[in-house]
Amino acid sequence: MGDTVFAIQGADFVLMGADTSANQSIIRMKIGEDKMLEASSHMIMGATGDGGDRVQFTEFVQANMQLYKYRNGIALSTHAAANFIRGELATALRKGPYNCNLLVAGYDNDKPSLYYIDYLSCLHKMHCSGHGYGAIFMYSLFDKWWKPNMTLDEAKELAKMCLAEVKARLVVAPPEFKFKVVDKDGVRVVDLTA
Repeated sequence: MGDTVFAIQGADFVLMGADTSANQSIIRMKIGEDKMLEASSHMIMGATGDGGDRVQFTEFVQANMQLYKYRNGIALSTHAAANFIRGELATALRKGPYNCNLLVAGYDNDKPSLYYIDYLSCLHKMHCSGHGYGAIFMYSLFDKWWKPNMTLDEAKELAKMCLAEVKARLVVAPPEFKFKVVDKDGVRVVDLTA
């Protein structure tokens, strides 16, 4: 829960940001952890939760998506991947649950999509969302400033507002965030200052 990941869907992209801290209780173990995994060339997963569960589960999903692609000759869509993830979390919930919350963002059929999935395997299609303590402060900004046809520059400005709010209001605010965007050109890292 100390992690923060959030995403904003625009007209033809999804901008995702995540803090880069690896924490254990009140101790920061590492800075520079990438909590966003490229599930495919046009899909990213942002995850929060216990470090072991987060890494193991996202790599498990990534490997199974690649296996599906090799076996069937076609990659999973973002919608199909989100439902696969939900199914795996639901199965694990009854055996050995993962402490892992995810945002899945992708670009399929000339349109972006964003899915919210929590550790209880609740799946919902969203236009902007987040997980973690920092996301609590972002939802009011999403409600006020998000609009359906946002440009990437507008989304970057909204992300900057979100970061400022987290740093001002959260006592244990993460020091650094990393941002990626997924669009028709695939997944790439973006800099909010540029």
